[in-house]
Amino acid sequence: MTPLERVESAAAALKVFPLPSIVLFPGMMLPLHIFEQRYRELLKDCLQSDKVMVLAQLEPGWEGHYADRPRLRPIACAGIVVWQQAFPDGRYNIIVHGAVRVRILEELAPRNLYREVQARVIPDPVQVAPEEEQLRQAVLELSGRLPQPFGDSLLQSAARTRGGSLADAVAAIVVSDVERRQQLLGELDVPQRLRGVLNDVGELIGRLGLAKHAGPAN
Repeated sequence: MTPLERVESAAAALKVFPLPSIVLFPGMMLPLHIFEQRYRELLKDCLQSDKVMVLAQLEPGWEGHYADRPRLRPIACAGIVVWQQAFPDGRYNIIVHGAVRVRILEELAPRNLYREVQARVIPDPVQVAPEEEQLRQAVLELSGRLPQPFGDSLLQSAARTRGGSLADAVAAIVVSDVERRQQLLGELDVPQRLRGVLNDVGELIGRLGLAKHAGPAN
């Protein structure tokens, strides 16, 4: 069963891990340390079933209600737990591989410490867009302005992907602002997402150019 099929099979009751500081993109590998009791329970159930979980952002204003059930943003990323390390006290280290975007349709009635939702899988359409080549050229220019290991990693990620996955791979590396990452995750129009990431890369190239021309401070 492919990761997409596994998520589709679990979509009627997806386990949710809200992470306000992190946005997972499809194709991205994310290491996590699990220590809260409700997420220990989530992971235990996850590992004993389909190994699928959803990493979701919370709607603005959640800060005073994190321990409750603040509203989830409608577009999230479902992932597969591909590696786990259990500790004697119940904590875990895990790696989650982002599989596909999902649209959260409704939250299910509580039956565990953690939250569950019904969702619909949103695979990217296969399409050719001129923005793809423009983004590749921008990534090539950006990689030449970065320290070699970082630039090489960016080039390799871009070389392995195309279409919407290219936008996701580049955004996962170069976009650090959580709100901006969520905006790109929520952009379901592939050409528009490519253009958005292209703008982000262009802005980063511009900032690096200004820093280079400014030189060291006297």
